Amino acid sequence: MQLVEAKDLKKTYIAGDISVDAVRGVNFSIPPASFVSFIGPSGSGKSTLLNMIGCLDPPTEGVLTVANQDVSLMNARESAKFRGAHIGFIFQDFNLIPVLTVFENIEYPLLMVQNWPVQERKERVNTLLTAVGMREQGYKYPHQISGGQKQRVAVARALVTRAELVLADEPTANLDRETALHIITLMKEMRDEFGTTFIFSTHDPKIVSNAETVFTLEDGLLVESKTDGGFHG
Repeated sequence: MQLVEAKDLKKTYIAGDISVDAVRGVNFSIPPASFVSFIGPSGSGKSTLLNMIGCLDPPTEGVLTVANQDVSLMNARESAKFRGAHIGFIFQDFNLIPVLTVFENIEYPLLMVQNWPVQERKERVNTLLTAVGMREQGYKYPHQISGGQKQRVAVARALVTRAELVLADEPTANLDRETALHIITLMKEMRDEFGTTFIFSTHDPKIVSNAETVFTLEDGLLVESKTDGGFHG
């Protein structure tokens, strides 16, 4: 069984008389509990693919299946509901809400997309705070913690709804080397503990070297894939 499967996936953006083929008929599959990177130069289609997998942007053509659902056929309301149930997001600029504490930032998805009882929310958030090594920082606000700690909070927030899939767009871009390595290790530990699949769009060689599968994109085409040391053109 595959967690994500794309068949002849295409995305074309149209602005007036101009059309741009951002993704041009790619095929790939990603099993559960994977650690995957999409790499390639700017404009190669990495972020577009992540947006389609994350149900933020529908494909123009092709079939995209995520968690046994054909997400290419969903409308905006269905996509939003599906995201809330199955997908977490990690951003390079952390995207924490400045007026909420660390605890409240992690809790926020539970309030927005799932009707969890208060005690269950508290227990779930505290479990994630402990898992990412931030249990003692829950009362602080984003401006009171470091960049690495903010990204730890972002990882916990992405996992709090028990997401099967976490999408991370350049999650180490604003971190120094040592902190970035700690965050990569943390995400691998979260994958091992919770069985979550992590998919990255990245230029960071540290993430690429830790990925078990690497898909290389050029001009909207999937030109190479590498899994556990084997290359496939």
